[in-house]
Amino acid sequence: MAHPEPPSPAARLDPELVALLVEAAGGPPGWAGRVTPDARLDGDLLLDETELAVLAERLRERFGPAADLAALRSALDLAALEALTVADLQGLLPEEGAR
Repeated sequence: MAHPEPPSPAARLDPELVALLVEAAGGPPGWAGRVTPDARLDGDLLLDETELAVLAERLRERFGPAADLAALRSALDLAALEALTVADLQGLLPEEGAR
């Protein structure tokens, strides 16, 4: 009996988070495929400060004050900022049942 394929990394991401990332980045068609849990916001997705500010605002609007990207980033040193991933962002989101 064949085993089902495990879900792709992107399938484990909240689709609303992916949509917000694409919106904030102004990503062209197909850009969402780059959004994986281990994609770094800076090094892989190449988000600049303006895009990160837009993303922070959209996260708060959609998921509430606990999804505070600005607070998360302000607590990190340079190395940790460079290592910040999409999975880290997803960790800010409330559980789906709490939305």
